[in-house]
Amino acid sequence: MTIAVGDQVPAVNLTVMTADGPKSRSASDLLGVGKTVLFAVPGPFTPTCSARHLPGFIELAEEIKAAGVSRIVCTAVQDIFVMEAWGKASGAGDAVDMAADGNGEFARALGLELDATAFGLGYRSQRFAMIIEDGVIRHLMVDAPGEFRVSGAEQVLGKL
Repeated sequence: MTIAVGDQVPAVNLTVMTADGPKSRSASDLLGVGKTVLFAVPGPFTPTCSARHLPGFIELAEEIKAAGVSRIVCTAVQDIFVMEAWGKASGAGDAVDMAADGNGEFARALGLELDATAFGLGYRSQRFAMIIEDGVIRHLMVDAPGEFRVSGAEQVLGKL
């Protein structure tokens, strides 16, 4: 079952990079205080994710945060070292926090796992964005597989 507006963020662990190296954090702790924008991509360094999805949030980060968002978080079913490298290569800086869903547990808990095995990519996260307030999902925008229409930074900004 897919998570819905009004549901709590599941207490599944994500990994973030800290000054002391990788650290596991509960998604409910990481995303549960204040207003947070979370977006997920099927794969770092892939064409749409690198050319449009992440760059849109980097470019509009100031406007999104000016609308009351305390943090913007990007996640993917990937290890934290790839997520960290992708954030650096993309110039995410302090605009977007990178969080790894290494084993896909978060994507599965949300009901937003994507079976990309037919393309040799394993199981990934669907492309989506959500606005979370104090751990509760207020807006959920899920793109159909292979599309990028509803989960971009402009669409999120329009919901704030």
